[in-house]
Amino acid sequence: MKFKEWFLERFPIDYDKFVEFNEKIFIKEPIPTHMKKWLFVMGATPLILFGFQVLTGLFLTFYFMPSPEMAYESIRHITEDVRFGYWVRGMHRWGANLMIISLLLHMTRVFFTQAYRKPRELNWIIGVLLFFLTMTISFTGYSLTYNQLSYWATTVGTNMIKEVPLIGDMMLFFLRGGDVVNANTLTRFYTLHVMILPGIIFFFIFLHIVILRLHGVSIPEGFEEKYYPFYPHHFYKIIIATLFLLTLMSTLTVILPPGIGEPANPAITPQHIKPEWYFFPTYRFLKMVPLHVGIYATAAFVLVFTFWPFIEPLISKDKTKRTIFSRTAGVLTLVITLILTIWETIVI
Repeated sequence: MKFKEWFLERFPIDYDKFVEFNEKIFIKEPIPTHMKKWLFVMGATPLILFGFQVLTGLFLTFYFMPSPEMAYESIRHITEDVRFGYWVRGMHRWGANLMIISLLLHMTRVFFTQAYRKPRELNWIIGVLLFFLTMTISFTGYSLTYNQLSYWATTVGTNMIKEVPLIGDMMLFFLRGGDVVNANTLTRFYTLHVMILPGIIFFFIFLHIVILRLHGVSIPEGFEEKYYPFYPHHFYKIIIATLFLLTLMSTLTVILPPGIGEPANPAITPQHIKPEWYFFPTYRFLKMVPLHVGIYATAAFVLVFTFWPFIEPLISKDKTKRTIFSRTAGVLTLVITLILTIWETIVI
């Protein structure tokens, strides 16, 4: 008996229906013609980068040991001793940064083309949640290097959680596993980074794609409602984007390889402590105002930003006025974010 016959006898799949299903779902999926422009293909970039993060992260777990005694040494071992270890670690590090940047660009495009409007409000909220989850998983990953800067950045970052009303103290103790950053903090961040957060992100990506497929891609104003099949044009575009990202991450790793810094020393506080760059706007803002005011203002901004698709219709019944207001608010937010980021970058 041939292998094909043996296999089909145990898995009696209707091959014709299987091919028909795949053609309908993937190969002949109608793609709006405006997506021939690269500006509108950014939505696939975070998904590609998430795939790279999972692959490189799996490799790193083969060598990383989440304990205060071994975490720094295992990072040094991966970077300096393991063949191509520095490359995989660099890919993981730059992949995390690029994933945040690509999400920012994608959300900016969605916001300014009003692609969050009815009936796609829930997909906007899921996208915002994915952005904050990506920042959280990047923060927990940075903390695992357990060098002097990451240790104190973790201390400062978790200290801010304490200021959250009602549940701040409880959340802080839960995350740290004690009053200060210690061995429990490292194992909890490791569990969050390699198991819990990737699982949640995967779930929301799946949900995001399902809703996208149900509603279809929104067509921006000024574009005709025409479509073309997913294969081959869009398929090859995704392949080109994947190869470009692979090349970009490799180049960045060679030009700016990941460092290991000094081992964490809880007894010595560095003169200058800074979080990762994606927290710069919030960190600078919290320095400018009383901490409680900063926490409440940041929480209010996050709520408005998340539920903007439901807030925008309350501003005016005139669609044109709403569009002008939204774009003005978007430009102001971008300018202020950019100023705070540059300010925190240049200030020692």
